[in-house]
Amino acid sequence: MIPQLAFRDLTLGYDRHPAIHHLDGTVERGALLAVVGPNGAGKSTLFKGIVGLLRPLSGRVDLCGLDRREVAYLPQVADIDRSFPVSVYDLVAMGLWRSIGLFAGLGAQERHRIHHALEAVGLTGFERRPIGNLSGGQLQRVLFARLLLQDARVIVLDEPFNAIDAKTAADLFALVRRWHGEGRTILAALHDLEMVRTSFPEVLLLAREKVAWGPAEDVLTPANLQKARRMCEAFDEDASECRVAAE
Repeated sequence: MIPQLAFRDLTLGYDRHPAIHHLDGTVERGALLAVVGPNGAGKSTLFKGIVGLLRPLSGRVDLCGLDRREVAYLPQVADIDRSFPVSVYDLVAMGLWRSIGLFAGLGAQERHRIHHALEAVGLTGFERRPIGNLSGGQLQRVLFARLLLQDARVIVLDEPFNAIDAKTAADLFALVRRWHGEGRTILAALHDLEMVRTSFPEVLLLAREKVAWGPAEDVLTPANLQKARRMCEAFDEDASECRVAAE
C-alpha cells in the first residue's frame, strides 16, 4: 500500500493549548476513513491541520509528496457565513480557483463544468439564488458541487451529513462512493456510527489522542467508545456521546 498522509507525533491546538496530542499514523492512498469521537475529541482540529488552516504545535502532517492544493476541504455547514452576498453559481465556481487562478475569467469549458457539477448534486436552476436563501441540505449540495470542481486527490469532509435530510445525505454519500471508486483518499468526520459501521472500512477513534485505528468492527467496540467518552470528559465534562446504534 502507498501512504497518502502521515501524522508524525502531531500535536495541534489553539493559543498553545493542545487539542490533539502526539498523533501517529498513516492514511493509505485511496482510503475511505471515518474519524469519530465525542464532541471535543479534536476531529475538526485534525482536519484543519491537514489542510493547513492550523499550524502544528509540534510534529507534522506529511502529505507524502502531495501538493496541498490537491487536498479539498468541506467545512461544517455551521462554519459557512450565509450572510455573505454570493450566489450558488459563484460559490461553486470557486472550486475552479486552483486550476484557473483567482482572477481568471470563466470560459465555455469552465461554465460547462459548473453546470455539470450543479446537475450532479441536483441543483440545476439554483444558479442565481443567494446562498442565504438555501436550506441546510441545499447549501451542503452546493459545497459538494464545489468539491467536484476541485478534482482533488484527497477530500476532507467535516460532518458532511450532519443536520440534513435523509434524501440529501443519501445523494451526497453516493458522490463519496464515486470519489472512492476513482481512487481518491477520503477522510470524513462523522457522528452516525451506524453509517460508519456499514459504509466505512477504516475508522480512527479520537479523544484528543488516538484511542483506536483500524477496521470498523475492531475500533467501534463498547469498550473503546466508553474509553473515548471518559478521555474527553477529563477535558470537558459536557462532552456529548457519539450516537451508538444498538448492538
